[in-house]
Amino acid sequence: MSENPEHHYTEGDVAREVSELETKSATAARIFDLRRIIGGLFVVYGVIVTVTGLTDSQAAIDKAQGVNINLWTGIGMLVLGVFFLVWLKLRPAALPQEPEE
Repeated sequence: MSENPEHHYTEGDVAREVSELETKSATAARIFDLRRIIGGLFVVYGVIVTVTGLTDSQAAIDKAQGVNINLWTGIGMLVLGVFFLVWLKLRPAALPQEPEE
């Protein structure tokens, strides 16, 4: 059996398909938001560097002229990472709205 090549879609079918595609697009935009990636990486690396700073020996601190550079850098990275993630939560990515005719 061959299908009728002149199959006509109803307005409801087209509207449903457009709605599904818009939902998929919005989901993809949220998943690949750079703030999520940057924030997540800064938090992970911040934890690693902070733990390193907490376990540094006095010799390593003396090598940095008495400043526990790993601890302070790790805390800074954690703050920056949390900032990006909070920013993402407070201002989620919005798709541009097309003007209605």
